[in-house]
Amino acid sequence: MRLPHPHKPMKSRTGKKIFLIILLVALALAGCYLVFTRFTGSEAGSSGADIPGIAEGTHESDETHVLHAVNFDHELDDYVPAKKNYNFYFTYKTVHSWWDAVALGMEEAQRQYLKKGITITYEYMAPDTASVFDQTEKLIHAAEGNYDVIGVDVADEELISPVIDKIVDSGQKVMTFSSSDAAEGCKRTAYVGNTHNYEDGAELTEALCEKLEYRGKVAILVGTKGAPCHEDRARGAKDTLAKYKDMEIVSVEYDMDSVDKAYELTMNILRYNPDIDGLICCNMSNPVGAARAVKEKKSDAVIVGMDHDREALHYLRDGVIYCLGVQDCYSIGFDTLQVAVKIADGNVPGELFPEKTDEITTIIFQDDASLMLELLYGDVS
Repeated sequence: MRLPHPHKPMKSRTGKKIFLIILLVALALAGCYLVFTRFTGSEAGSSGADIPGIAEGTHESDETHVLHAVNFDHELDDYVPAKKNYNFYFTYKTVHSWWDAVALGMEEAQRQYLKKGITITYEYMAPDTASVFDQTEKLIHAAEGNYDVIGVDVADEELISPVIDKIVDSGQKVMTFSSSDAAEGCKRTAYVGNTHNYEDGAELTEALCEKLEYRGKVAILVGTKGAPCHEDRARGAKDTLAKYKDMEIVSVEYDMDSVDKAYELTMNILRYNPDIDGLICCNMSNPVGAARAVKEKKSDAVIVGMDHDREALHYLRDGVIYCLGVQDCYSIGFDTLQVAVKIADGNVPGELFPEKTDEITTIIFQDDASLMLELLYGDVS
């Protein structure tokens, strides 16, 4: 069974044009179909599973474990929308394949609504480089538009949450989605995404510590400064390392969701700490940058990190990366659109949807990599 490589959304140089993208999507246990959606670019990712067999040589590939990591089999629930047409606005941290995978889930929900006679259009916008200032501008712009719901993957909870509150106070409906919720007490209606980033960071770090027999020097690549998901994973990593007296953190760096920056930072870490034992990567970009550097320097540093980047999965298969925490981006996208419709109709969290919809993360190891590559990318090389 082969599933599609998440597409890269088309980007407008003006940030205003809307492009029609036609995607060929093959779903698990289903046939092929065409999905129609609207994208706008910019100018300018508690755990669902325990860590199985993290000690060296004890982990064996479990096909069911891998197949359940990403759920492509979704159907709309029996809620009857109040309208025939909806228009949403979604903005997220940065243009990246992680959010492209979220978009695939949105498109499937959109397709199913269309079969029911309900048309959903939405703008899906982000900067090329993560920026809280860009996100603020996009939210202010969206608040001036005619959208049923505004959705945001929060770039910085301290700075963006007050912006959300002001938009809600103006009468607009706002939800959060993806991997980063707003600050506690924010007036957003609901959140769909990863509610356990701290636990993900802790579990990946526990796997690293056991691999290193609880002794060694490690560095942490966080991601975007202020991004709740990245900061929470880093906190989980630090708290886990603090439990073991022979584990030492030699560096904590922010790569701003850039593979190239992560590579440069890792090269510097390896240069000044040639005896480093491990690297903890808190987003989807930095495992790739770290692995490139470790491979180039022929370092024995053990890498743990997040998500399903194709290059990262190849490094996992080849043993350069030890384990990855794969988030179910497809489910995040599908559930986000379904919850947005209910919010647009004036519903609040309760029986129809929870205040926080939790999506899973699955820890995968080297023996799982080939199946995951085939599942997500049709890659059987």
